[in-house]
Amino acid sequence: MTFVTAFVTVLLAELGDKTQLATLALAAGGHARWLVFLGAALALVTSSALAVLVGSALGQVVPTLWLRRSAGVLMIALGALYVIRPG
Repeated sequence: MTFVTAFVTVLLAELGDKTQLATLALAAGGHARWLVFLGAALALVTSSALAVLVGSALGQVVPTLWLRRSAGVLMIALGALYVIRPG
């Protein structure tokens, strides 16, 4: 169940974000589609690996409840910042 939750969460979070749009533009601009795919996939795997390592280390020091709350507050704050920020 953890695998499915992680897969669906990351998939939905990445759909339509600026990284996906940048990858789309790179693939549209050239003939090296597989290289674009491999580069983008490796970048996502690398950033996910870093998140897992940092999350695992933090989970040893900070209670999971507080990590979830902090992540929620950060997401709300970033959302508010993007809404109120001009241009």
